[in-house]
Amino acid sequence: MQKLLIVEDDPSVRNTMVTVLELEGYTPEAVSSTREAIARLSAESYPIVISDIYLDERTGIDVLRAARENNPACVVILMTGRGSMETVMAATENGAFEYLAKPFEMAQMIETIKRAEKSLAGAAEEDEDAPSIDDLPPTEMIGSSARMVDIYKTLSRVAPTDATVLIEGETGTGKELIAHMIHRNSKRVQQPFVPVDCGAIAPSLLESELFGTLKGAYTGADRDRMGVFEAAHNGTVFLDEIGDIDLGFQLKLLRFMQEREVRPLGSAKARKVDVRVIAATNRDVQKMVEEGKFREDLWYRLNVVRLNVPPLCERVADIPLLAHFFLKRYNERYNLDTKLTESGLKAMEGYSWPGNIRQLQHMMERLTILAPGGRIDAAAVQNAIEQMDSRDHATETLADTETDQIRRVMIATNGNKTRAAKILGIERKTLYRKLEKMTL
Repeated sequence: MQKLLIVEDDPSVRNTMVTVLELEGYTPEAVSSTREAIARLSAESYPIVISDIYLDERTGIDVLRAARENNPACVVILMTGRGSMETVMAATENGAFEYLAKPFEMAQMIETIKRAEKSLAGAAEEDEDAPSIDDLPPTEMIGSSARMVDIYKTLSRVAPTDATVLIEGETGTGKELIAHMIHRNSKRVQQPFVPVDCGAIAPSLLESELFGTLKGAYTGADRDRMGVFEAAHNGTVFLDEIGDIDLGFQLKLLRFMQEREVRPLGSAKARKVDVRVIAATNRDVQKMVEEGKFREDLWYRLNVVRLNVPPLCERVADIPLLAHFFLKRYNERYNLDTKLTESGLKAMEGYSWPGNIRQLQHMMERLTILAPGGRIDAAAVQNAIEQMDSRDHATETLADTETDQIRRVMIATNGNKTRAAKILGIERKTLYRKLEKMTL
């Protein structure tokens, strides 16, 4: 059986791992700091190292590098309860074998170790120049749940390629954010990223939007107009709500996917373009294929790599991370010091979030400004949820303290009435009417 080095600062986790692995016949050695780990790795060679990411002034990425420098064939398994896209990218680029999200079952760890043993015959290449975790760009990709870590792992592998990606998920789950992340970590990062909301463009206009138009192609075409695909040459095009395009245009899109050529309306000549296509939908396209509403051949062209983004109700563990992220953003934007209480967090975790992350973001902006006493507690969250869920009262009056609420929001938004109405959850005309009746 293999000799293992465990690097874990939580004594209960560390002791449990040692005990279980000893029962499995392994010879585990355990340390609690990066300093001890790096000293051990300098003194002797370990075929398998298991390390937490966040330890002390240094991280598991430093342990990973030290292990690989000492033994390029070493297999390193990283684990963390605070996973992020940055850590997964850093782990992948530095040659980590696997990345596990806490909490995990020890059976999962043992299965990972057994896979690691099988891989020890081939040594991975050393990567001394990979960026450290602190060098990676900031991102709003937030979440340490197992589902999100799986997405991070897939993104870290697919982003550097030119593979077409199809992102599926409910409205508000962050599909465009994921598309941005793929582009940001691709070789096309210095080139354009162009999003297109296919559902917001009339079918008759979609062809000219994507492929372009020559002057005189139709009445009103008074100039040449470059299409999205040509404008994004060497970059990435993000086709959002791909399930909304009609069957007639699907064939034209399929031809583009096959040939990578555009023919502007009114032109007899096709032009070659080099773009990566990322598509997204909140619809069940596979079911649409079965119903004859979506071309099967186009489906296969788009579905090279498929990502399914879970709704927020299936990643409850990520709600505290997201809530605090948005709280910090809006405190800084509006120069406030609103606090989020434990009871407020519990109330958020108990809600179903039909609008997903977008709904949580909007509620956090509202609560950051309006929470009584600058404290977001369970009562404040419940009140905000009831207002969001009350579809029939969107334009009714606010609470009894509406004058104070309107004043606070108008101050926070520097008098931006459109923004203020959105935060207050009323129509803009309703806000105008109320402003006429009060003195700000």
